Amino acid sequence: MIQGNQRGHCSHRRAFLAFMVAAAPISTVTATAAPAVRSSRRAAPPITSLGRIDVHAHFVPDSYREALASSGHAGRERSPALPRWSAADALATMDANGIDAAILSISSPGVHLGDAAAARRLARAVNDEAARLADRHSGRFGFFATLPLPDVPSALAELEYAFDHLNADGAVILTNHQGIYPGDERLAPLFDELNRRGAIVFMHPTVTACPGCSRLALDYPPAMLEFMFETTRAVTNLVLTGALQRWPDIRIIVPHAGAAIPALIDRVSSIVRWMPSLSTIQPDQIVTTLRRLYYDLAGAALPRLLPALKTIAEPDHLLYGSDWPFTPIEAVRGFGAELEETPLLDARERRALFHGNARRLFRRLGSNAPHEDR
Repeated sequence: MIQGNQRGHCSHRRAFLAFMVAAAPISTVTATAAPAVRSSRRAAPPITSLGRIDVHAHFVPDSYREALASSGHAGRERSPALPRWSAADALATMDANGIDAAILSISSPGVHLGDAAAARRLARAVNDEAARLADRHSGRFGFFATLPLPDVPSALAELEYAFDHLNADGAVILTNHQGIYPGDERLAPLFDELNRRGAIVFMHPTVTACPGCSRLALDYPPAMLEFMFETTRAVTNLVLTGALQRWPDIRIIVPHAGAAIPALIDRVSSIVRWMPSLSTIQPDQIVTTLRRLYYDLAGAALPRLLPALKTIAEPDHLLYGSDWPFTPIEAVRGFGAELEETPLLDARERRALFHGNARRLFRRLGSNAPHEDR
């Protein structure tokens, strides 16, 4: 583990290395009996101070940890050991980094681990637990509903339950679900419903679905390279299938500062011009379409990703994310300090990134937001 919070021109590299080598358990999860979830839940009080809002924050409840272990998925994608998680450690990390509230989500590989019925049960378990956390720690946690995709009928049922009974703040999807990417027609009924609700959708990378492709030809963790390319594939598919025009009221959050999209979108646009199968796509409008998306800055957004992202993203569509506990606290601290200090953001843009944009996006956070953000 990299020690301390070293500043200077190498801080982003040290933080990234800390992210990649972190494997030790962070804390011991305390198993406590949880009260039953009420059939209808009162929204948590809005946050009114000016601390950070973390839209890329994961949680690892016992039910999920046990499911990953029993299915053989534990530690496969991210590091040799799945990091430990507890609400107490999450709150301590938030307090240490000036984070007022975090929108919790289940990370890759999601809940469909090979058995559709088990995926339905696990999605319900983690959503119920997220709702309990939001109730128990009023005003500190929100959550993105986990869906048992690619089972679309079950995902629709869980979406209704999580939104209408648990008061979820949005839904989390992966960059692909068993090879089915966002924009695929097989997901259309779900996207119809998300659009009807004007839902917020947080999209998180996972590994590619083809056998043997998770590490491709290089024996490095997928989080180092492949997660970024997966995000790029998923967003490109949303653009080229016309999904963002078909479902304009879904508000999609793209992780990790847009991944490789800013660097590759001009190449995509130029090749579209030569493809008869994509004749309905207007290349000159692709960047305009991308401006409708939201982007979190979790991970190493500096010094190179943020300047590229600002060529396609609106300042009021940038969001703060920690990616804790998969990014260790040393790296969370270092990445946050870089965003606080970078000359690429003026004072208004920095306030918007850390809290103002999220308060306007999330109903739970925005009703009494300070006028300074607006």
